[in-house]
Amino acid sequence: MTNTQTIAIEDTHYAPFFNKTRLSIERGQGVYVWDEEGRRYIDFTAGWGVTSIGHGSPVIAQALAEQSAKIIHNPDSGLTYSPARAKLLLLMQQVLPRGLRRVFFTNSGAEANDAAIKLARKASGKLNIVSTEKSFHGRTIGGVSATGQAMHRDKYKPLMPHHLYVPYDDVTALASVIRNDVAAFIVEPIQGEGGVRVPADDYLEKVSVLCQQHGVYLIVDEVQTGFFRTGPAFVSSNRNIKIDFLTMAKGIAGGFPFGAFAMTEEVAQKLEKGDHGGTYCGNPLGCTVASAVITHMIENNVSKNVERMGAFVVSWLQAFQREYPHVVNEVRGKGLLIGVELSSPALARTIKEACLEQGLLVNLTQGTVIRIFPALTITEEEANEGLKILENVIRKVIDNAD
Repeated sequence: MTNTQTIAIEDTHYAPFFNKTRLSIERGQGVYVWDEEGRRYIDFTAGWGVTSIGHGSPVIAQALAEQSAKIIHNPDSGLTYSPARAKLLLLMQQVLPRGLRRVFFTNSGAEANDAAIKLARKASGKLNIVSTEKSFHGRTIGGVSATGQAMHRDKYKPLMPHHLYVPYDDVTALASVIRNDVAAFIVEPIQGEGGVRVPADDYLEKVSVLCQQHGVYLIVDEVQTGFFRTGPAFVSSNRNIKIDFLTMAKGIAGGFPFGAFAMTEEVAQKLEKGDHGGTYCGNPLGCTVASAVITHMIENNVSKNVERMGAFVVSWLQAFQREYPHVVNEVRGKGLLIGVELSSPALARTIKEACLEQGLLVNLTQGTVIRIFPALTITEEEANEGLKILENVIRKVIDNAD
């Protein structure tokens, strides 16, 4: 088929939930993708942070081929044991923040968040869930109800009850609502969809102390920030905080649909057989791919590359901000989760569309923030190629405006 044919078929038969980019991608390799006409693009979105080790990875292809030839899904699903699942469970203990000894595998981050909220209520015997303004926790009715953005939430009323919202990076506001009826506080260590918002360095530590003082579970949503996206395995790694639930997905399996949540032994002891489940929970195929991706990232020191390349991209963008402060309001982020806040929604849309025309795919969130989160394996040469396109586009837009 051609781009035009594929687009026409999807527009006719696919559910109308997206404002789709008029582009049909046929294949990819590393940070590059090609449409059906053979045109190459640089992908600075990584499938919304999913293709952590790049498109068309031989690591993933080999894992898929070898495991699918053995078994894809267990008989009796999660009720039978799996060596692939056991291997991944042990590997997770190498990367998870301390204390998170129990893990359950899901199909997505939304599913992981939904389960963590449900189980926090069960384990605590309390109802209220506190989340933050501009947060995003998934598109299930439970995830939507916890999401602190009216545009993602209010059109689905009635929502799940007993949800409260406080400003992000505001411990005082959190303290004002935490009472005996709060089961959990769910928070992103860096807000991704909310505009790449980075809190104060001690925010999580203060939140952890407050939650412990009031017997409130702390759910840390690392769906977007986990698996070396910001440098360390998790933003919450090696921090002086007590995490009760940690939710994960996106980069965990490099693009294969997979997710997980982890919890402490203390929480697990308050749960019972039958409290949660799922048909595809920890299926051998997904577990094998996740194991291969995580092992590859550890063995190839992806963490170091993320820190080095993140510093390179931010330095480049900040220099551009100093040159054009009336266009670029702020550059923020950590590792390879970076936000460039532009001066207006109209300008941001124009720049995003012009980047696409010049062969660069970027993501726009919150109307004014271009989110840059490419494959964690990106090289300086590849990053520079994309950044030069972005620079040329912004200069051209500025010149046309003048």
